[in-house]
Amino acid sequence: MVLSHRPLSEPWIKNWFITAALLIAFLYCAEAYVPVGPPAMPKPSSPHFSSGPTKKRPGYDLAKLPIYTLGRSHRSSECLGRIQRALELTRDILGIPGEFRLALLPGGGDTGAFEAALWSLVGTKGVPVQALVWEAFGQGWYDDLTTQLKVEEVELVSAPYGELPDLSQVSAGENDVCFVYNGTTSGVCLPDDGAPWIPPSGAGKGRGLTLCDATSACFCMPLPWEKLDVTTFSWQKALGGEGAHGILVLSPRALARLEENGRSGLLAARGIPKLLRLAPDPSTGTVPEGLWTGSTINTPSMLCVEDYLDALQWAQEKGGLPALIARTRANLEAVEAFVAKKPWLSFLASNPRIRSSTSICLRIEGLEEAGSTARGGGSQVRHRLKEMAALMEREGVAYDIASYREAPPGLRIWGGPTVETEDIRRLLPWIEWAYDRVKTTSG
Repeated sequence: MVLSHRPLSEPWIKNWFITAALLIAFLYCAEAYVPVGPPAMPKPSSPHFSSGPTKKRPGYDLAKLPIYTLGRSHRSSECLGRIQRALELTRDILGIPGEFRLALLPGGGDTGAFEAALWSLVGTKGVPVQALVWEAFGQGWYDDLTTQLKVEEVELVSAPYGELPDLSQVSAGENDVCFVYNGTTSGVCLPDDGAPWIPPSGAGKGRGLTLCDATSACFCMPLPWEKLDVTTFSWQKALGGEGAHGILVLSPRALARLEENGRSGLLAARGIPKLLRLAPDPSTGTVPEGLWTGSTINTPSMLCVEDYLDALQWAQEKGGLPALIARTRANLEAVEAFVAKKPWLSFLASNPRIRSSTSICLRIEGLEEAGSTARGGGSQVRHRLKEMAALMEREGVAYDIASYREAPPGLRIWGGPTVETEDIRRLLPWIEWAYDRVKTTSG
């Protein structure tokens, strides 16, 4: 029997080889793009890692809050007593000096409290201002000083995201100095060294005031109260309280400045809005005593006050400020240990001395694609980071951990004291999972 052989050039043979090659290529690509499986580590017990509002304290139960003050006038003795109790506990836990005054300012959170201080205290004749800027909110205070209040002598002392400015340029004796203690959007905080660039209070300090936005530092970091004339924060940050309420802390020097600005006519000339007006009579600059004992300029939410009291009582039970600081530092240490093993992961604040333990800002490497942009004009890196954050949210692993919109693209994990360190440890492998997933599927 004679076998006939068809030449390889026949069309059916060519088509067979082409089909086989395409099938092999398809199977190879399919293998390459199989979604990365989830990590073996269990999910965090709570996915709440937002940098504000932040996670509620462990064991929080809304149903257990006292409600007898709801529906009452905030000027009733019962409500005044609860607000005063909140201020007293705040002083005790934070170690605020007895001669300093505390007030609750509803209606604007930390932003409203700091604005009230700027409008009433800064701009005194003969006292220049230095604005220290290393992130978005510090930049906002500088903009207010120059464009809204139009203070004549304002010097900008700035640094890019991830760094601190040269603090040797600061003259906190003769100048008013405005700054954030911890940059929520940059993950950069002042070092724990007692702020040697601020002279101690006394006859040699000069006329300058220090105005500190400490909203992401209070209850998380030790503050040099004896060197801070004005301090503001919102309880929605470190202790997971509800929004729209700010706390204002004033030193005796700040109160003296307020009266000086009243006598000079500065307060009257500014026409300060009622919500920001610390002194009802601008000609005197005198603050009514009731502001320090529970009265408020605007109506507070008593449910929010009870919520804050619940958080303060939890803080006391945990051991007060030292325990809160220790919990926060443990959270940062857990992230640092993980980052040290991952070459694609780093801190926006590369210097550990100024690295925030609360707003932990991370850089992600390896997501770049040359010449590529995402829809809407954003960078490809930022777009992929949003995909990472969305993946973790869909898995119920982490909510709201994309970087601040004006900050460099990255991730931001809140590490304040209400966050459990074990949850931080559980989160980190999921960040790696989301990173591998996005890199694999975006090819």
